[in-house]
Amino acid sequence: MLRLSKKADYALMAMKHLAQKPGAPSTSAREIAENYGIPIELLAKVLQRLVRTGLLVSTQGTRGGYTLSRPSASISVADVIQAIDGPFTVTACSSERNSCEQYGKCNIRDPLWQIREKIAATLGTVTIAEMAADSELAPVPVVHAAVVRRANA
Repeated sequence: MLRLSKKADYALMAMKHLAQKPGAPSTSAREIAENYGIPIELLAKVLQRLVRTGLLVSTQGTRGGYTLSRPSASISVADVIQAIDGPFTVTACSSERNSCEQYGKCNIRDPLWQIREKIAATLGTVTIAEMAADSELAPVPVVHAAVVRRANA
């Protein structure tokens, strides 16, 4: 199963929250943490990493907090995930280290690399602005049992 880390989840939640407040003064880590029930210590570390990677700007002081470093339409979901978790991988051999003992004999390595590239490309096409707008994301099609039965009949 493909799954984002909890830190990546929190980072995306924070980025969406900040994107929904364009032009607003900076937002504190505490405000974001309280809005979503995220442990403040963990969120603070996530936000600091987003600052270090250039996706957020932090302001010190009593009115300090965090803001997006650039327009939310220019920040992709892939940017955020990579800032938190590093390069996206599907399997142990998804890195270029070739450290897997099966690397030379593996018959699924290339197809898995292609899948990894497609997933990364897709994550790169969804922006934080789209996530913040919610309605701009295409709805996920729902397959009803009656449709499935007809298709199999």
